[in-house]
Amino acid sequence: PSPLSPEKAMVCFGSIFIELPKAKTREMLRQDQEELDQEINNLRKELRVKVNRLYEAQGKPELKGFNLNPMSAEEMKLINRILEG
Repeated sequence: PSPLSPEKAMVCFGSIFIELPKAKTREMLRQDQEELDQEINNLRKELRVKVNRLYEAQGKPELKGFNLNPMSAEEMKLINRILEG
């Protein structure tokens, strides 16, 4: 077997490893991450609506602070810089 070239990466698909160009691999991972982030955001939005409906059906007041959004990685980096001084 030849050694892996610096322009290639081994990618696992199920139980199979395939050698792909690093640029293609990077793009595939970026697209997958974007899709996962979008799915997570959609699930969070749906959960908020469902919890509010549940509380309304139980006659309880709406949860306070439940509509907050998580900070992005960039926002966290800025906060950490501020805290580090």
